[in-house]
Amino acid sequence: MKTLTHLLDTSVYSQRLRPEPNAGVVRRWSTLGDHRLGISAICEAELLYGLEKRNSVRLWQEYRSALENKLSLFTLDLGVAQRFATLKVHMERVGQPRADFDLLIAATALRYNLILATGNIRHFEGLPGLRVENWFEREG
Repeated sequence: MKTLTHLLDTSVYSQRLRPEPNAGVVRRWSTLGDHRLGISAICEAELLYGLEKRNSVRLWQEYRSALENKLSLFTLDLGVAQRFATLKVHMERVGQPRADFDLLIAATALRYNLILATGNIRHFEGLPGLRVENWFEREG
């Protein structure tokens, strides 16, 4: 049985395709293992968009080898949609609006009680109830 603990945002998920991935991300991912990690359909869409845009045979091969179908994929269901709506309204009311994709990723983490792993802490700061780890600063 899978015990998922973390949801990766795109800044972390895409590291596996970089020529020199962030060492902290590599260590933390290896320590936890694929079976404890998931991604939002939004994250997958962002990565696929980047691959389509770059149209690199090498990157597509690396994606298929290292990432495709390796992690649990969370779709946008009613629970995620409700959390998204609540987060969006809250952040607007406090004068700190956020990008919809970031809010959808955060809503997914909240819906499934997962820690959000990111390298973009600013995108997720102040979101009520969200647990966030900066994998770009981790020492191991």
